[in-house]
Amino acid sequence: MAGLLKGKDVADALNAKMSADVESLKANGVTPTLAIVRVGERPDDISYEKGATKRAETVGVAVKNVLLPQDVTQDALLSAILGLNADKSVHGVLLFRPLPKHLDEETIRNSLAPEKDVDGITDGSLVGVFTGNGRGYPPCTAQACMEILDYYGVDCKGKRAVVVGRSLVVGKPAAQMLLAKNATVTTCHTRTVDMPGVVKNAEIVIVAAGKAGAVTKDYVSDGQVIVDVGINVNAEGKLCGDVAFDEVEQIVGAITPVPGGVGSVTTSVLVSHVVDAAKKA
Repeated sequence: MAGLLKGKDVADALNAKMSADVESLKANGVTPTLAIVRVGERPDDISYEKGATKRAETVGVAVKNVLLPQDVTQDALLSAILGLNADKSVHGVLLFRPLPKHLDEETIRNSLAPEKDVDGITDGSLVGVFTGNGRGYPPCTAQACMEILDYYGVDCKGKRAVVVGRSLVVGKPAAQMLLAKNATVTTCHTRTVDMPGVVKNAEIVIVAAGKAGAVTKDYVSDGQVIVDVGINVNAEGKLCGDVAFDEVEQIVGAITPVPGGVGSVTTSVLVSHVVDAAKKA
């Protein structure tokens, strides 16, 4: 049976470091502050907002909620974001997406200053991930994968790594971050020929396919480290990942559970970006 790469232990370690940093900042008159911008009343946005707020307050980070109606105009939302850019008391901004269809999401997300873009949604932040110029922050879920690998002592240097999925939220930035750790990286997607053969040959696998149980026992081999990013609901109404956990866990060396894996680290990464932004400011 595989070793479980539990997210709680990783999050606890991040939280302990953040708490010490926040105390130091407050001693110098700075309270790290996260602004959460939510348009409308999407249940998943509200749920994530509650989790992020709780995690922030646990380590002493303040939260400012900017709640706007579903029918907010483009100009009004842009004005709110530009106001947060200019507000020196706000160090990080989380903008929930997708936005309502009447809004130009690309224009709005790129109006956010990269140095306050703690969820890695702007083009400026993504350029930072791909160039390593230190501007902005990587998407939180992709970095959560790296935090898990680091915490459990998985050395990526020279290893064969596969990322299943090529989204800008997880797949592409995760592949680039693995490259930065000197792994040899292959990205798989829906057009990949013989995906099971490609994945089976890897030593480290990050799965962000967006489909429950997409990676089965036919994709894996002994000793692999599997990081499952997926969050799905199965036929029984239970949360599950993109990996068929019960059959894969019998073969691989280590695996993140769902729930209790990557997702539990993501909000801690978000808050750590706010603390880092406050230190830089």
